[in-house]
Amino acid sequence: MFIQTEVMPDKSRMKFFPGETVLTAGSAEFLNEEAAKRSPLATRLFEIEGVKTVMLYTDFIAVTKEETFDWQLMKPLILGAIMDHYTAGDAVILSTEQSEADADLESALETLFIPREEDAEAVIKIKELMVDRVTPAAEQMGGTVVYKGFIDGIIYVEFIGPTESLAGGMTNIFGHYIPEVKAVKDYHDAIPKPGLNTPDGRAILQVLDERINPSIASHGGHISLIDVKDDRVYVRLEGGCQGCGMADVTLKQGVEVEIKNVVPSIIAVLDVTDHAEGSNPYYSPGKGGAPAK
Repeated sequence: MFIQTEVMPDKSRMKFFPGETVLTAGSAEFLNEEAAKRSPLATRLFEIEGVKTVMLYTDFIAVTKEETFDWQLMKPLILGAIMDHYTAGDAVILSTEQSEADADLESALETLFIPREEDAEAVIKIKELMVDRVTPAAEQMGGTVVYKGFIDGIIYVEFIGPTESLAGGMTNIFGHYIPEVKAVKDYHDAIPKPGLNTPDGRAILQVLDERINPSIASHGGHISLIDVKDDRVYVRLEGGCQGCGMADVTLKQGVEVEIKNVVPSIIAVLDVTDHAEGSNPYYSPGKGGAPAK
């Protein structure tokens, strides 16, 4: 995804053209985080420090920054947030029902991540390491990592911008200083996903485990089932599949076909992977599909 930018006469404002439709008609203005709750896209942008207002138009997004902030520091974060939004396939504007469901989800997450007394010492150390070790590394990549909670040895965080590749290193660092830490995961993995416990969800997981993942494991790849919602399947490509130049072909001609054969009601398999951060792709983009050397 290539996002173009354009500086506006007001130097505190900048346009971002994602090359995708933003709104089908009209415009929408969000002056603060509270107003942005009905727009997943605007919400992502307000999570970036220095964003003052967000305006959505048919083909571009206008962001206003606080006066004391620098575009050079903010632009990578904004570009990452926009790319993450379109990769996730979220709606730009939620319906009233969706807004209420989103609020319920946030409330559920807050309850889920309430720290337990027995984890208090570990949480203090986790937050210290986030500031001292993780934040500097994330900032060098043009993003940030936000701590969300600690449950049963799993640290849940939000990866903003191109920072998901830090998960493995974070696991090693936290595990070294805090023995009870088992892994670092995206906080979305903690969200209850009823679709995975349906007959369709179980059938799709079986296809991935028994037919698809064994065939791609030979080149370090793995595909995780993220969720099943109505007639759509959400997957994440990992290991050698992340950043792979043949990922789209694998998904459309291989994975999607296999899944539809087992569950004919599925109309689409959607990839939520951040391919820009693939560190060891089996096929490198721009090499004609040749295996990476």
